[in-house]
This record gives sequence, C-alpha cells and structure tokens, in this order.
Amino acid sequence: MAKKETNESIEIIESPEALQQELTKVTGFFENNKSSVILAGIVVIGAIVGYFGMTWYQNNQATEGEKKLYKAVYAFESDSLAAAAKDLAKVSDEFGGNAQNLADLYLGITLIKQGKYDQAIEKLKGFNSSDLLVQARALSLVGDAYSEKKSYADAIEYYQKAAEYKPNKFFSPMYLLKLANAYEANKQAKEALATYTEITEKYPQSSESIPAKKYKALLESSISE
Repeated sequence: MAKKETNESIEIIESPEALQQELTKVTGFFENNKSSVILAGIVVIGAIVGYFGMTWYQNNQATEGEKKLYKAVYAFESDSLAAAAKDLAKVSDEFGGNAQNLADLYLGITLIKQGKYDQAIEKLKGFNSSDLLVQARALSLVGDAYSEKKSYADAIEYYQKAAEYKPNKFFSPMYLLKLANAYEANKQAKEALATYTEITEKYPQSSESIPAKKYKALLESSISE
C-alpha cells in the first residue's frame, strides 16, 4: 500500500533534566569506549521510542493497523527481535499513515540490532516526523547503520542531517560527536577538528564538550607529528 502522509501523532514530552540524564549516560559510555558509541545510541533510542511509542499507541487505537502495531511493539519491548521484525514488517507492508510510519522506525531499530544494516537503512529512511527528538534520532540511526557497514561518507551525511535538524543543546552535541568520529574514520582530519571545535565553542556546557576537547587534542597531536 502506498505510504500516506503522516500526521503528528507521536508526541515527545521530556524535561531538560531528563534529556540531560540520557546524554550523560551516552557520553560517559563514549568516553570509556569510543568505538561503542553507536551501540549506546541504539539502546537509548530504543528505550525512548519504546516508551513514547506506547503512549502514542494508547492515544491512537482507532485503526486496525495501530491495533496490530501493539503486538509488534510488545515483542520489541520484550527484546523478541525475530517476532518483532516479523510483525513490524507486516504492519509496514499492509498499512499506511501513522501505523506504517512508526512501524518503519521500530523495524529499523530492530534490524540494526540484528545486524541487518541495509534493510534497517531502507526502513529508517522511510520514517518521517517533524518531532524535535524522534526525527533527528532516526537520521542518526541511519548514520549508525552506515557506520557499522564502514560506509563512512554516507554516515557523515546522515549525522550532519541529524545535527542540523532543529539544533538544540540537548541532542545536537551528541550527533556532532558522532559526526566527528565518522570524519576521523573517513580520514578527514580537518573536518573532524572543525566539528570538535564546533562542539566546544557552541555547546561548551554539554557533556560532549569534554571528550570533544580530548579527541581534538589527540588529533592535533597526531597531525603535528
């Protein structure tokens, strides 16, 4: 079925303090294990989207597609990835509108967890929302999938999109840190340095400014040798 234009039924309402707590968790993990930041991001988006996706469902139970989505979301929340992938794919294929849109997001996350990066990219690219939190996270997840494939040029494109989507002090620094990491992996030292500098100058109070300063210094040192 052709995908219909979605309305904004997914509402994300979190306090700045709650958002900052999530950032602290992610950046702390990044500091301890830089190469594992992608996995940390996937865990966070899964938890946040899972909670608010359930809220969205409870407020929008009118259609058959949304009712079937509930079963798939339950499997997702239970970490039954095979069952979740099967049910989410069915909803995505058979229904349009909000049910299909949200199914694509859940399915994309599930496929990344399963290591099926090409399929994840396809589904996540199909997701569309004007929401401050979720749309940027979806774009970042596409970047994560490309990073896992070592397609760093593509990852850079989507991390840039995530960082530039309704910039804010809570999440933009995290996407910029991922962007700088991708630049380094793609041997683009100049761009990586510029991105680290952007974090430290534009978001000096963010948790990401600490690792950004560290990695910037290390990169500058390696360039000067």
